[in-house]
Amino acid sequence: MRWNAVDWIAWALVVIGGINWGLIGFANYNLVGAIFGATWLSHFVYALVGLGALWQLIAVLAKSQAVRT
Repeated sequence: MRWNAVDWIAWALVVIGGINWGLIGFANYNLVGAIFGATWLSHFVYALVGLGALWQLIAVLAKSQAVRT
């Protein structure tokens, strides 16, 4: 399966989200909050990360469904 631009963007967003959550968990440091502050922009970044995760989840589920058939 080849990845298109949306797949790569979703993957990058999930990695960014994972790194941010790792920093929150291990160092109590919110990188997105530090960069954008408590503004609508940080909420927008969080929403994009969530959409990227949903895109990746759907892609994995679709691939697993294709493997079964």
